[in-house]
Amino acid sequence: MVNRHTALKIRKTHRYLGLFLGIQFLLWTISGLYFSWTDIDDIHGDHFKNLDYQPKAFNNLISPSQLNIANGVNTIELRDINNTPYYWVNKKKLYSAIDGIPKNNIIKEEALYIARNYMKSNLEVVSIEEITKTGKHHEYREKLLPAYVISYKTDEALKAYVSVKDGKFQTVRHRDWRWFDFLWMTHTMDYEGRDNFNTTVLRIFSLLGLITVLSGFLLWFTSSPTLRKLVKRK
Repeated sequence: MVNRHTALKIRKTHRYLGLFLGIQFLLWTISGLYFSWTDIDDIHGDHFKNLDYQPKAFNNLISPSQLNIANGVNTIELRDINNTPYYWVNKKKLYSAIDGIPKNNIIKEEALYIARNYMKSNLEVVSIEEITKTGKHHEYREKLLPAYVISYKTDEALKAYVSVKDGKFQTVRHRDWRWFDFLWMTHTMDYEGRDNFNTTVLRIFSLLGLITVLSGFLLWFTSSPTLRKLVKRK
């Protein structure tokens, strides 16, 4: 068995590590409980979406090869913008799928039409505004800008986002998602982008957590009366 002086050092190390890491351990536990007790589909806002929506089919569309694109077509997607078909070409620009005329941006009325397709019909729109930039902690981060923010009259502060350049319905944000996002940040300890599991802070706390657990086992080993009796008998 270790001597009394060493046992006191182990005890003090374990106590201060526990005190230092306790808040983060509590955050990991709370966030883990929240994740395990919530439905991820609800977090994604599926209960606000029109999940039965099927994109409209169009006839008499021009061939993409007829579009006046200097470097050719690499990618193409069809968009329904206010009952008019458009091609989103090379992830850069909209072109009318009827006559090939380019379209720079969608307007607010068109964004509302797109949102109505994807959101439930009983939701009341309160406001719509355009945003051109977002910070690292904004709920609409790392997505195409500029975008229209459509706010709805709900207790959950519901917002839908439609990108201006391509007329795509991007995402839904609401109160439970924001709680999830905050707790996910505390869980990953990525206070910049949320999803990086290789941050230096997380690595340090993980190692210190392991040391805390091991020191607890060692503390039990050095202070157990039963083990002391066994050692004395030997």
